[in-house]
Amino acid sequence: MSISLNTCILILKEHHLLKSSAVQDTVQTRMEAVSYDSRDVQNNSLFFCKGAGFRPTYLTMAKENGAIAYVAEQPYPEGTGMHALIVRNVSKAMALLSAAFYRFPQDDLFLVGFTGTKGKTTSAYFLKGMLDQLNGGRTALLSSVDNILGPAPEDTFKSSLTTPESLDLFRDMRRAVDNGMTHMVMEVSSQAYKKNRVFGLTYDLGFFLNISPDHIGVNEHPNFEDYLHCKLQLLVNSRKCIINAETDRFADVYAAATTTTNPDSIYLFARDGFENPDLKKPIDFRYKSVETDLAETKFTLTTASSKAHKLPISGEYTLQMIGDFNETNATGAIIGAGLAGMSYEDCAKGIRHVTIPGRMETVTTQKHGLIVVDYAHNKASMLALMRFMRREFTNPRIIVVVGAPGDKGISRRPGFSESLTAEADKAYLTTDDPGFENAQDICEEIDAGIDHSKCETVIELDREKAIKEAISEAGPNDVVLLCGKGADAFQKIRGVDTPYAGDIVIARQVVQELEK
Repeated sequence: MSISLNTCILILKEHHLLKSSAVQDTVQTRMEAVSYDSRDVQNNSLFFCKGAGFRPTYLTMAKENGAIAYVAEQPYPEGTGMHALIVRNVSKAMALLSAAFYRFPQDDLFLVGFTGTKGKTTSAYFLKGMLDQLNGGRTALLSSVDNILGPAPEDTFKSSLTTPESLDLFRDMRRAVDNGMTHMVMEVSSQAYKKNRVFGLTYDLGFFLNISPDHIGVNEHPNFEDYLHCKLQLLVNSRKCIINAETDRFADVYAAATTTTNPDSIYLFARDGFENPDLKKPIDFRYKSVETDLAETKFTLTTASSKAHKLPISGEYTLQMIGDFNETNATGAIIGAGLAGMSYEDCAKGIRHVTIPGRMETVTTQKHGLIVVDYAHNKASMLALMRFMRREFTNPRIIVVVGAPGDKGISRRPGFSESLTAEADKAYLTTDDPGFENAQDICEEIDAGIDHSKCETVIELDREKAIKEAISEAGPNDVVLLCGKGADAFQKIRGVDTPYAGDIVIARQVVQELEK
């Protein structure tokens, strides 16, 4: 693959991004690689000078490694002798030029995006499970757990970002198309729009699941309004929109969808019996619990409007994923499958045995209660998880092992304090990707906001030890919740991905040792 300098200039001019250009010779020069990491630059590369932490020495390194042109928001002396494209916004420029370099792979995919504070991963996996029934397993996935770009083992790998950088995103899309994938389901984070990772993309289906305060801090969103605004951009950039009518700020969410989408292509869903006097729009789909236990979840989905009746997806569904909150995630995904052309029978079959690493994984014990590993990592998801356990076990003693990441999601910490005070009996505060912050300080910040008359706390920075202590003290009727890490196989500590066995692996080892 390659892209000419002339093509780059035309694309940037078309989108009013080009401020100036310094071309050393013919504009027919072609770049045979693109990169934003100077360590990965090849001969005849186009290099993007991006990021708040960009240093001119990176451009020097890129030039030494073979870059012949660079894109930046200002000229650099270190780029002397290179073609220079000076732009108004380098992240937008990278998205547009990367799409062109990889020959616009999005045009060959049925593209689906999920956004929401919680439930994105589960919903994405549910929809992939169903679409695989439609297309013979040719559904690509970009999630915060795994990326799946094809049928070969090497096409499945752990993700590093919920939504990849634009250059990586279009490269992954091209790989998926070349591997014969016809559909792509992806999680779209607020940062994806904040940092223009999906700039220029239009989704065939866009889902808005819910919204609650999260990702607010120095390195993320300055406030909730900015966070919400970025979330809403998925709906603005989708041909059809599927919205959970029970979400907070529904009026704002629906208004965003209508800015670019005809109301006939906006679908609303809610649980049976939900009524909101301020909701002026009819609900298109209703779902109702049939049975939820620690083995499976059963619910019914019914069509409730004339446009919903056109989709043959009504019926009873069974999930292997436990938790009544997963009925919401499943309902949205089923509507998406219906809009993609699927019937009830194939939807029910495709969703029946979907599981997600690190999401509601359970370990049963003889003497130490039930152990649940879940990615619950903010106030809303923590409360939903603990309240489900209280209902299911008739108010059990709940022991939680949890930490908060460093350098991001600062707003989650008071949310953890509030949710633990409200529903936990005991909490082990521990390490969870502290980054460049001190893990002890993070734990003490959470601990300071907890009402200790309602929730006992222990700070144990060794996560493996914290898990062992929590399980060891649990009685046969207790529930131990290992929250936040999910299936992560590393701890992010001072810029290094430090290997970590994983919560579920450690839990199983502890139980085996205790009950051998």
